Amino acid sequence: MLGRLLHAVAPTRGYAVLCGAAAAVTAVLFVALVTGAGGPIAAQNTSNVALFGAALAAAWGCLSKALRPAGRRVRSSWTLTGLGALSWAVGQMFCIWYETILGTEVPFPSLADAGYFWMMPLTAAGLLLLPVSRQSVAQQARSILDGLMIAASLLLITWNLILGPLARQGADSFLALLVTLWYPGGDVVVLTVVLFTLARLRSGGQRPMSMPLVGTGLATFTVSDSGYAYLTLIDNYGSGAVLDLGWFVGFILILLASRKPDAPHEAENSAAPTRPLGVMLPYIAVLGALVTSTFEVLRHGAHDPVVSWTRSAIILLIVGRQLLTLLENRNLTRDLEDRVEARTAELRASEQRFQALVQHSSDVVTVVSLDGVVTYQSESVARVFGYDREQVTGQRLTGFLPDEARDRLEEAFGAVADTPYASRVVEIPMRHADGQNRLAEVTVTNLLGDVNVQGLVLNSRDISERKELEDQLVHEAFHDGLTKLANRALFKDRVELALRRRGDADIAVLFLDLDGFKEVNDSLGHAAGDQLLVQVADRLAAAVRPGDTVARFGGDEFAVLIDLVGDEGDADDLATRIIDALDRQFDIDNTEIHVQGSIGIALTGPDASDADQLMRNADLAMYRAKAAGEGTFTRYDPAMHSGLVDRLQLAADLRRALETTGELVLYYQPTIELRSGTITGFEALVRWQHPVRGMISPADFIPLAESTGLIRPLGQWVLAEACRQGVEWGTHDPDRVLTMAVNVSGRQFDQPDLPAIVAGVLADTGLPAERLCLEMTESVLMTDTEENLAVLLSLKEIGVKLAIDDFGTGYSSLAYLRRFPVDTLKIDRSFVERIGGATPDAALARTIVQLGQSLGMATVAEGIEQYAQFLALRRMGCDLAQGYYFSRPLPAEEAGALLRDPAALAA
Repeated sequence: MLGRLLHAVAPTRGYAVLCGAAAAVTAVLFVALVTGAGGPIAAQNTSNVALFGAALAAAWGCLSKALRPAGRRVRSSWTLTGLGALSWAVGQMFCIWYETILGTEVPFPSLADAGYFWMMPLTAAGLLLLPVSRQSVAQQARSILDGLMIAASLLLITWNLILGPLARQGADSFLALLVTLWYPGGDVVVLTVVLFTLARLRSGGQRPMSMPLVGTGLATFTVSDSGYAYLTLIDNYGSGAVLDLGWFVGFILILLASRKPDAPHEAENSAAPTRPLGVMLPYIAVLGALVTSTFEVLRHGAHDPVVSWTRSAIILLIVGRQLLTLLENRNLTRDLEDRVEARTAELRASEQRFQALVQHSSDVVTVVSLDGVVTYQSESVARVFGYDREQVTGQRLTGFLPDEARDRLEEAFGAVADTPYASRVVEIPMRHADGQNRLAEVTVTNLLGDVNVQGLVLNSRDISERKELEDQLVHEAFHDGLTKLANRALFKDRVELALRRRGDADIAVLFLDLDGFKEVNDSLGHAAGDQLLVQVADRLAAAVRPGDTVARFGGDEFAVLIDLVGDEGDADDLATRIIDALDRQFDIDNTEIHVQGSIGIALTGPDASDADQLMRNADLAMYRAKAAGEGTFTRYDPAMHSGLVDRLQLAADLRRALETTGELVLYYQPTIELRSGTITGFEALVRWQHPVRGMISPADFIPLAESTGLIRPLGQWVLAEACRQGVEWGTHDPDRVLTMAVNVSGRQFDQPDLPAIVAGVLADTGLPAERLCLEMTESVLMTDTEENLAVLLSLKEIGVKLAIDDFGTGYSSLAYLRRFPVDTLKIDRSFVERIGGATPDAALARTIVQLGQSLGMATVAEGIEQYAQFLALRRMGCDLAQGYYFSRPLPAEEAGALLRDPAALAA
């Protein structure tokens, strides 16, 4: 409490030091004036200088405060107050001139009085400019009446105590009397303004000036001015008296008020009540006037006209203020009555609205006693459950419930009965008036302690349709929309359930993939494909046991769960039945369709302890069965999984090899012209020098690259490296024209920007386009024929040569062969291996050579390993050849050496 009080008096350390210094100077001056140390002249000079310094300091404090950021009225208020103090300092300066400089008494009135004169008007004007809280018209009128009451009362008090005796005593001149009366009269005006401002202050809002300090300072001024006026009239005043201390203290308090730090701004609250002191100030002033006038009457037996007229004016002001208060109270009463009436109407409307909402709500509101008797029932029970409210009210609620619902509802009653406002939600069947049971969601709330309810409140709603919709959504979420079989999520859940309850028995999972389903979709359309899937689902369901689960995972993938397998042969028997069932023809839109299925079987075991592993094993076995041929089934073997892991690791290593250098290298096999035996070019063949596995055959990683999509960056790297090597060999022997052959995968043909990639590589490496030959298989050409033909034509526009690799093993027709802009046919090595006599393979090779000659295409024989093969092909008229008979694929350095020494080739 003391700390808060000290903080309010001196909010900062600097201000506390200033207050201490002011108190010390005041104490020193008091001692000097009381003791008269140094004599009357010293006391006089000390008082004059001290008063001049205090007034000047107060003026400086107020004017500097006016320069700080604040509202316009606040700055004006401090400016006028500072000018008042400065005016008084000017008057004091004349006083010092007379008494200290000239050594004479100050005449009365004099120029000093002219400076003192403006102190009170300027200060009063400054105080009136202080901003106060916003007020209504009635409040402003009351404030004015309060101010007039304070002014009249202070005037009456001053007249009785000071002004009256001064006026009756008289003076040397009228001007002297007027100046003498002005000092206490001005003080009355300023004090009136101070009290008037205090009466208008409300709690909250701004506090731009410390009114207690300013008001106390002006009160000390009033004491000194009144004493000065009286002592001057009786010719008994002299500078240096203790009376001067009142003016000094007044200026010091104004200085402290100007230097006091501003309190934090608070939002103004116009509805805040007026301070009690502000309300009582006018009446305190009137009481003081009444007391002084009563003493005056008792002392003199009568009073002069000024007192009579002033008292009459005070009475009129009091009457006016009371009339204004009565009018305000009347308006306030009327306003309160209007508010009460409006609030009552609002509550009545709210009650009616609440009643309407309850009666017409989709929820059924029921209030029952603790023993289950219905004490209130909303009308919505007729709409929801078909009963009249009168039919339910007063009856036991359990009479409308099936047997299985009574126990659950009574349990909910017991759970909330001991806790006020507790609630419990239960789902129970409730008997409809038509006799059917409907599922209801009931919220039981304990309002037994509420005097307006005194019961258990049941909010019931019919959720039968919602429950049916939820069941339907759950069924759709776990079943295939086309075949109505279980989907992957439900199948996995069934597998997990079977694993938990199997004990020592085994369970089996079968994965089925239809063979040839894509052709059905492509030829007959997706509607026919959907019909086929539905018929397949029906045959699968008919083939399994009643307790087994059949699921469709999507597309043409199905799965079967055999719960509790008797022995391992049961799964094989089921797979056989399924294959036999699918072997019968399907009738789709009057079209006979034959499809087969590839089935993978997985049983529980050490490597299949959970659902994910079991399903993964069946999936691996299914792909192995699909690779073995249509209409077969394969049981899972652990080697399948290790092969898959090895394949994944090899794919990761290949990806890393593409990002590093040194592992992937190109070997080059020369192409020989059979008639001359000269080298006409090379075929670039990629090899992988694995850091751990050693040299990996292309037959192992090229299919992997095609299945993982890595064939595209791999093919682009091979193309760029081969072209770079061809340019390098060309620089050593510019006159020799060598053709660089590069194999192109079907996945690379899927790239629409393949011609742009080839053109970019040729531009980067500088290899002439006619020296590059791109080789592709017949299967690549026969897939998406029109799109591939467009790619081939774009490549021919670049200028590269095109060759069909492994010709004779595919299914090309002569019509397609004429359309494709092919330059070379490469005879597959399988035909070359058996050349050497009158065999069908020799005749087929001769036919391919003649076909190439008739179409204007060069022919290349692959895989020549014997002299007889070489001699036979040359006699057939074959143009070019490759094989171990001439040279194995060689690294770039050895191939370059072979170019420099052709004699190393077999003749």
